[in-house]
Amino acid sequence: MSKISPLSGFPELLPAQRTVEREVVASLSRTFELHGFANIETRVVEPIDRLAKGGEIDKEIYVLQRIAAEPDSKAELGLHFDLTVPFARYVLEHAGHLEFPFRRYQVQPVWRGERPQEGRYRQFTQADVDVVGRDELPFHHDVEVMSVMVDALGRLPLPRLSFQFNNRKLIQGFYRGLGIDDVTDAIRVIDKLDKLPAEEVAALLVERVGTTAEQAQRCLELATIRVADGSLVERVRALGVTDALLDEGLEELAAVVDGCRAVAGDRVDVEANLRIARGLDYYTGTVVEIFMAGYERLKSVGGGGRYDALASDGRTTYPGVGVSFGVSRTLVPLITDGVLSGSRPVPSAVLVAVSSEEERAASTRVAAALRARDIACEVAPSPARFGKQIRFAERRGIPYVWFVQPDGTSQVKDIRTGDQVEADPSTWSPPEADLRPTTISTASSTAISETEEIQ
Repeated sequence: MSKISPLSGFPELLPAQRTVEREVVASLSRTFELHGFANIETRVVEPIDRLAKGGEIDKEIYVLQRIAAEPDSKAELGLHFDLTVPFARYVLEHAGHLEFPFRRYQVQPVWRGERPQEGRYRQFTQADVDVVGRDELPFHHDVEVMSVMVDALGRLPLPRLSFQFNNRKLIQGFYRGLGIDDVTDAIRVIDKLDKLPAEEVAALLVERVGTTAEQAQRCLELATIRVADGSLVERVRALGVTDALLDEGLEELAAVVDGCRAVAGDRVDVEANLRIARGLDYYTGTVVEIFMAGYERLKSVGGGGRYDALASDGRTTYPGVGVSFGVSRTLVPLITDGVLSGSRPVPSAVLVAVSSEEERAASTRVAAALRARDIACEVAPSPARFGKQIRFAERRGIPYVWFVQPDGTSQVKDIRTGDQVEADPSTWSPPEADLRPTTISTASSTAISETEEIQ
């Protein structure tokens, strides 16, 4: 048989690594549900014309077609590349059965045919949380949804996270107050500050957008405001620009930052960063990017914002606000670096030893009694010497080995400490920390061996 080569861009996790992903998804789901968000799962395919952006077919879309299709047939379905497009279709299709504002969270794989690199994969999992209204959606939902994601990510064993907020109304109002006509193009130029020196960006504003040198300087001054305290309003006002839309955006941004800071705890930073633009043709108010300390090379690991037209059927418009977190984008690099790992590769907390094949039924009864009390266990595959069965448990990461005695009583051994005590399968339980696999957070880059690297 020829050697199997991994497919680039399609990460697969080993069992202990998968524990990390499952724990993270379970924690996110619990937090979303604590805030009253219902879970949905959409189909993985959509019509290609729905997946198209601005009428053009995105080259990153994977098409779905039968291998036996006629050679000249045209593919009509594609795999979804995010969770927003299928969610918009879901809202339109099921609007008559939904209660608005509709609160949903969704954790699913998506597919994107781009060049694979660290943090960017062809198949990856996202976690989205959104609130959608019918025709209108009050602003307080912006504060709520952003706070929910701050709360959810703050509960995870991740490196320090930074939520950086801005508001499209603030940017547009500021530029409008300056007298700049092409606001969208001005934002695109300012977005180049990550790659170009400030003086080059200023020159582009003059040459491409048609601003004056003074207007360009004011744009740069706004873009450099980044505050984590209550000085935001004062800093923006000090620039001397006035506009009604600017006032509205500034008020909204301050409210979002204050609301999120109130639930951030000590694991998450919340700040206003007036360089954040995100989705020029999509977002209409609040915008956010999420960054992870030590992994700035990944750029953002999540983001989202306010969109006043998620979907429309021509009669009704559905505005919304949401945030997406890149589960795979965040976890795969952390697992690869050994920052996160699973405590064991199997769910079993107990291996029930087998003294002989004739006694296997007794061991099976013990296992059944433990499982009836929600204690994961397995029966040894063969009646080898007890030392060999213990080593088998060690290799699988199982902390306890159970021995059925000839007189029908039992003893259980913690193979990490060597402690062995009498036990009854109807009453004995392992400590809570051993009951199921958990995620271990460590700063050691050697926490995962070379044989456990992600393909």
